[in-house]
Amino acid sequence: MKKLALAFALGAIAIANPVLSAAAAPAPCEDALKALRAAEASVALSAADKTKVSDLEAKGVERCNADDDKRADDLFAQAMKIMGK
Repeated sequence: MKKLALAFALGAIAIANPVLSAAAAPAPCEDALKALRAAEASVALSAADKTKVSDLEAKGVERCNADDDKRADDLFAQAMKIMGK
């Protein structure tokens, strides 16, 4: 009976592990980019802030294209912060 319980517990861990790692994965960068562009359209920025946001967006798109969603999302979040979002 102990072996059966141990096998069940190990099986549950093996099934749950991919689910847990998927939940911890960053959001798709395409979604963050879409939100950034929508926010850009609704906010008036100074020339300096617009340049900063554009630079961060370009770097984020580059990271997104390289399948580095975490860094892309971080860059998009920095741009959103500049816009006050």
